[in-house]
Amino acid sequence: MAAGSAFLIAGTTSDAGKSVITAGLCRAFARAGLRVAPFKAQNMSNNSAVTSDGGEIGRAQALQALACGLEPSVEFNPILLKPGLDNRARLVIMGREEGDVGAGDYIRHRHDLRGIAATQLARLRERFDIVVCEGAGSPAEINLRATDVANFGLAQAARLPVYIVGDIDRGGALAHLFGTHAIISEEDRALIRGFVINKFRGDQDLLKPGLVQLEELTGVATKAVIPFIDGVWIDAEDSLQSPVGRVVGPGGRHPLGTQRLTIAAIRLPRMLGATDVEALAAEPGVTVTWVDDVDSVSDADLVIIPGTTATVADLAWLRHRGLDRALGDRATRGMPILGIGGGYQMMATTITEEGHAPSPVAGLALFDVHITFTPDTTMVNHGDGSYEVHHGRVQHHGEQAWIEGEGARRQALFGTHRHGYLEDDRARRRFLTEVAARAGKPGFTVSSDTSFDGARLEQLDRIADVLEEHWDLDQLLEEVSSPASVASTPETR
Repeated sequence: MAAGSAFLIAGTTSDAGKSVITAGLCRAFARAGLRVAPFKAQNMSNNSAVTSDGGEIGRAQALQALACGLEPSVEFNPILLKPGLDNRARLVIMGREEGDVGAGDYIRHRHDLRGIAATQLARLRERFDIVVCEGAGSPAEINLRATDVANFGLAQAARLPVYIVGDIDRGGALAHLFGTHAIISEEDRALIRGFVINKFRGDQDLLKPGLVQLEELTGVATKAVIPFIDGVWIDAEDSLQSPVGRVVGPGGRHPLGTQRLTIAAIRLPRMLGATDVEALAAEPGVTVTWVDDVDSVSDADLVIIPGTTATVADLAWLRHRGLDRALGDRATRGMPILGIGGGYQMMATTITEEGHAPSPVAGLALFDVHITFTPDTTMVNHGDGSYEVHHGRVQHHGEQAWIEGEGARRQALFGTHRHGYLEDDRARRRFLTEVAARAGKPGFTVSSDTSFDGARLEQLDRIADVLEEHWDLDQLLEEVSSPASVASTPETR
């Protein structure tokens, strides 16, 4: 296989499985001894990770780096958009925030962003045998084609073979694939090398006539039918993977003791850092569920208020639903609450925006802590797997610190700006042991050998195993290494 090959995994819709398939391919190629890297030119996600040099990238690309046996790097996700209020987003370029942008601002940026993405991909191809690129959203959004950076905009700039993934579990996958092929330009259409059916259940013989007809209509063969992988869970790319009522992670694992812990994670409208709860869900006897109702918040052994891109707005939502009173009642009863990032900020007494005359916003007043928002971003990688990305600064702290001088705690209340802290196995065990004691669950026994990193790798290996069984990966490598697939000079105009 020629060095420097690359291809693009696109999807007919958001949540079609692009991130999972990209991670699985990265893992399979890495296990085969290839030097492989992930790449997502532009990601729109509030689930991010901080690299060792203090840059910020999409969480999915950090996981894909793990699949490749690499440290997360801004190289793998050079452009990140973090949605906020008023149809604006924070623009992160090569790991650093460049300010807020709206749709009009983004159009003005597009040529520079295309150049950054194409140049970064070219550099990766110089160092790796193969780069597995992931698209964003749907490549058939022709209204956005002129500003596209991550789908056919990237594929045309780098002459990438493209594989389109359709999620058959949600229905309409054949129509989605046909429609995607039909609506895009002839120039873009020429880059498509194959279709992939994802999350298939049932008898494949019943599907085969549809695939035959799809190929007759489009001239594009279906390269793989990937079965639904029951119980698979990896880092969430976006909020579509965290709906109210969904049990996080494997769920239902038998407790080691006589009792289990129930954790209610509040599904905030502008939530970020959904992956913070997944480490807890990996433990046997722990059930984590996304909730938005008073009863769930009142009854759970532990409630988590996760991060958010809009602390004040989501605090207003929380009050509108009466969840503030439920949280206050829990605090009075001595029941555990954990706030992370923006969730920690909500637990403060007041929240103030620097430079604005209006009075401070009242927080939940669970901690004697006062937060002030500033334009500058705090971005820290603590080296233990935890990291901070936030604008809120602690202006007053009248509580006991929780983690190495950071955060706050009072009896059963815990708060921190650190994301990923509970991915550390020992820290998670200590925390769950205390939660069980404070929740009156003496029969809960924490595992002594659960490894969250090991569980992640097991999931990646499981996905890779399925892809190896249902997709001819040797043929895939041949297809993307053919002379027609070799990149031309990146388009930077």
